[in-house]
Amino acid sequence: MAKTSASSGLSQRQLRVGEQVRHALTEVIQRGELRDPVLEGAVLSVNEVRMSPDLKIATVYVGALGRTDMEPVIKALAREAKFIRGRVGPALRQMKFMPQFRFRADTSFDNFSKIDELLRSPEVARDLDHDDDGEN
Repeated sequence: MAKTSASSGLSQRQLRVGEQVRHALTEVIQRGELRDPVLEGAVLSVNEVRMSPDLKIATVYVGALGRTDMEPVIKALAREAKFIRGRVGPALRQMKFMPQFRFRADTSFDNFSKIDELLRSPEVARDLDHDDDGEN
């Protein structure tokens, strides 16, 4: 069987299962079932889930609205990982193995803001203006 892969190197199966896991995790978080004091009142978003090739480990990239220090949130989610795993079980019952969750802070928005800041810098703006004038 031919393996199709996206630009990130993940197979179609990994991408599809990762998206299913992301939806299931989002449902659990939205229902407010997590009882850790750090997580109560926090607005969390599951931005991406990357599955290992054997689909046994799910790396979950999480963002928290209005939080600059994500370390306490990630530690709280790690403490709740077994509880979360049990809650997403019914939504993922078609899977042979329930994946273990590893939570990470999503830094993609930080990277976007750094790129945006670089693009707005005077040096880059000057170079872009030269390109608009038809010069090389």
